[in-house]
Amino acid sequence: MQPPAPPPAPEPPRAVRRRVFMLGATGTIGRATVRALRRRGHEVVCLVRPRAGVGGRLGRDDSARLLDGATLRFGDATDPDSLARDGLRGERFDVLLSCLASRTGAPADAWAIDHRAHSRALAAARQAGVEHVVLLSALCVQKPRLAFQHAKLAFERELVDSGLAYSIVRPTAFFKSLAGQVERVRRGRPYLLFGDGGLTACKPIADTDLADYLAECVDDPARRNRVLPIGGPGAALTPRQQGEMLFALLGAPPRFRRVPVALLDAIVAVLATLGRVLPALADKAELARIGRYYATESMLVLDTATGRYDADATPSTGTETLQDFYAALLRGAAAPERGDHAVF
Repeated sequence: MQPPAPPPAPEPPRAVRRRVFMLGATGTIGRATVRALRRRGHEVVCLVRPRAGVGGRLGRDDSARLLDGATLRFGDATDPDSLARDGLRGERFDVLLSCLASRTGAPADAWAIDHRAHSRALAAARQAGVEHVVLLSALCVQKPRLAFQHAKLAFERELVDSGLAYSIVRPTAFFKSLAGQVERVRRGRPYLLFGDGGLTACKPIADTDLADYLAECVDDPARRNRVLPIGGPGAALTPRQQGEMLFALLGAPPRFRRVPVALLDAIVAVLATLGRVLPALADKAELARIGRYYATESMLVLDTATGRYDADATPSTGTETLQDFYAALLRGAAAPERGDHAVF
């Protein structure tokens, strides 16, 4: 006699439909997050600048097309009056989700966006009945040396102390930040390495995988009141391994050119000195510091006891690999928007 068949596995509980107020929706990660939230059945209301995107190239119709399914309201997230009048409009929301970030990382921009705009949004969200804030932060704040890192940390502390539930997501490197040398290598030029190419490593993550993770934070109680480092699938990759992967996809022998870290130090020193009399160069000095930071620090979880980065302790999510992304670019997929702080 055959044993009875086991009962079917229970279906996962359906997500509770929530009303989400979103900032930073027109960036590549923001767009993907809107789509992920909509797939889960949430109502999404986005505050968007009338001229959004890199260089303000997106008009209202462009934003509406890119954020299909969401309700768009046009205003300025850095202006508390616009935030209340044009964005929240005295309505009730369950969740504030922010993918908003400074474009350049320069000190004035960082403190205006990464801290003050978020601080004002937090105060306004509390008035709107928000009980949960999902914040896209950055893994590099573990070892803060730059203005934008200190600004992000200042708001993280404010959020933790707010009494609201929070999910602070700290991703590793984005695919788009590692795309700067694809065209260079395609044209037959060598891949540039800082040092020997093994100084750093990361677990890069795709926009879509990160977006799914952010959207899941809205539904998953286990991700509340936590700081959540997250990377993409697979083993951590050094810059040399990234270059070797790119040459292999092109069927070409690897060619590398080393750039000494001391050169970055010299550039920072010269710009910082000149920046004392020319403010525009002070901002360029900060951008050079950002470049040096990413050239010498891994985007992995930092073991504070040893001071070393730990790939095994860095959680992974998603399915898309950097190799998949490089292959898509080489097939002619649209080039990613890399913003104002690309190194290459």
